[in-house]
Amino acid sequence: MPAPKPKTAKKTVSNESKLAKLGLRTDMDLVLHLPMRYEDETKVVSIREACLHGGMASQVEGVVTKCEVGFKPRRQLLVTLADETGNLLLRFMNFYGSQVKQLAEGTRVRARGELKHAFFGAEMVHPGYKVVNEGAPLPTVLTPVYPSGEGLSQPILRRAISDAMKRIDWQDTLPPALIEDMRLSDFEPAVRLLHYPPQEVDESALSDRSHPAWVRMKFDELLAQQLSLKRAQRARRSKGAAALPVTGALSDAFLATLPFKLTGAQARVLGEIRADLRHPYPMQRLLQGDVGSGKTVVAALAATQAIDSGFQAALMAPTEILADQHFRKIAAWMEPLGVTVAWLTGSLKKKDKLAAQALIESGQAQLVIGTHALIQDAVQFCKLGLVIVDEQHRFGVGQRLTLRNKGDAEAVPHQLMMSATPIPRTLAMTYYADLEVSVIDELPPGRSPIVTRSIDQNRRDEVIERVYAAALEGRQIYWVCPLIEESEALQLQTATETHAMLAEALPDLQVGLVHGRMKAAEKQEVMDGFSSGRIHVLVATTVIEVGVDVPNASLMVIEHAERFGLSQLHQLRGRVGRGSAASACLLLYQGPLGGVARQRLMTMRETTDGFEIARKDLEIRGPGEFLGARQSGQAMLRFADLETDQWLVDQARDVAHDLLHATSADSAATVEAHLARWLGGREEFLKV
Repeated sequence: MPAPKPKTAKKTVSNESKLAKLGLRTDMDLVLHLPMRYEDETKVVSIREACLHGGMASQVEGVVTKCEVGFKPRRQLLVTLADETGNLLLRFMNFYGSQVKQLAEGTRVRARGELKHAFFGAEMVHPGYKVVNEGAPLPTVLTPVYPSGEGLSQPILRRAISDAMKRIDWQDTLPPALIEDMRLSDFEPAVRLLHYPPQEVDESALSDRSHPAWVRMKFDELLAQQLSLKRAQRARRSKGAAALPVTGALSDAFLATLPFKLTGAQARVLGEIRADLRHPYPMQRLLQGDVGSGKTVVAALAATQAIDSGFQAALMAPTEILADQHFRKIAAWMEPLGVTVAWLTGSLKKKDKLAAQALIESGQAQLVIGTHALIQDAVQFCKLGLVIVDEQHRFGVGQRLTLRNKGDAEAVPHQLMMSATPIPRTLAMTYYADLEVSVIDELPPGRSPIVTRSIDQNRRDEVIERVYAAALEGRQIYWVCPLIEESEALQLQTATETHAMLAEALPDLQVGLVHGRMKAAEKQEVMDGFSSGRIHVLVATTVIEVGVDVPNASLMVIEHAERFGLSQLHQLRGRVGRGSAASACLLLYQGPLGGVARQRLMTMRETTDGFEIARKDLEIRGPGEFLGARQSGQAMLRFADLETDQWLVDQARDVAHDLLHATSADSAATVEAHLARWLGGREEFLKV
């Protein structure tokens, strides 16, 4: 008889690691993990009274008179609760076997939830409940409900937070004079009230976060952020960077060979960048400009200043298509002037990659253009003076840090970040307090306005006719397929099917297809075919979102436009209107539209102004998602809201300035204590 197999212990994930996944690693992290809402378990009403207020959340207490597992229309646990005024059904769609025993007949239960009048009478679906003894006291404070994660129940979180509150040092990080001057609540009472609000608290002020306890938390959070950013700016200015003072032969020749004159906005922005590059501390500038405003030529001119001054420049873009567009355009400008431009992406053959790395390390490559491949360990620069990051919000903070750290140990390279997603002023002031911001707020002359229409997809045949008519007039067309976040394979299938459908519907036209799964060479072949005019219609996934520049393309069709974010729709639309022909963008949507999707499409129809679109986008999405905060792994602002708390942002900025410029040891200690409490060593991520 074979020996029995030894039992393997089940892997259990500790509560500590589950808490760590939420970013709760220290006692102070737990204490500052504040409730997102509250439940009032301080009152019990009779079942009859709860029935009179159907549709509202209420708490009842009674004895279980029946507990059974039903199977129609699906398996569910049905528990009948009774008090002296009536009966109530508690319905659980998902339940454990232990709950059947726990809720046995005769058990006294307190249940809380929204009461509904169903076919068989009053019921609560999935209520919260507790088994209690008769006469058990009610809580005297509201019950907090915390943001949670997988495997973390509310009781576990409540216990962990309660234990942490017994261990931490409650000393206020702000001086009493400042607290009094700003009429702020003291730290400990504010935190305790938010975790355990008394019955008499103003619940509406708690829920809309206008309560003085919330104001203190928001101010502290904003102050920590402003202190960190301003300190990062000061630290940056104290660091050495190679001054790049020369705008010499290359810069002059480059400007002289351009077939167009810089716009006033481009010239102004270039002046700001050139002045920064002359400083012996690192530039950290954000260059904003709407799609088509001419950021690339300004970046190339910044690179000429680095090269004229004897240094290398590097430009990193988030996608190979965008990096390739930059390479082709900038190399065509630079190489005739004797500049060696290296090209480095992940898809290069090993031999080509090694050759590019050798050019970079030796310093022969004066300008390096590529993707994330630039930040790999194998890439060593000889004398890196300027780093340019395009579409900077598409990179994680860690990636931007790695590229910045490729410079000399003694001298940090200057950094120019570019974004075609304009950042509203309030956001720039809050999140980019240590950045200088330059804005190209003028489009080059000769750009045609883009007319935008939203069209129900039932009218697809009319759209195809319009595509055919545009092609007959010698124009080219983009047809963009929907973004399907859940599945790249599904997105690819949609693009392939759309390509087949259009090729069949338009047999006289050349219909091309480009998507993210294609090899770089195949992708490039299709893009070249479109750029040269051989391909009339280009079916694409969102790989063409940025960087593609085909002046003859004047019609953009975006399929399932309701699935795209505002910023992405605006970026896609920016691929047309680059020539002199009247251009149009057709947003095909599938009804019925939700409120947010309707708002987005209406904004797209009403304006082509990137800053107005960015403002609307911020309203719809909130700052964290707008800035790509999730890529950094850091929460942006957990408590403060930029729309409603701008007055607090201004106060926090002023206080941060005063604390950092005060010469007393007390001010320095206040800054350290406050940052330790609120950021706990996570400051590095705010520096890029």
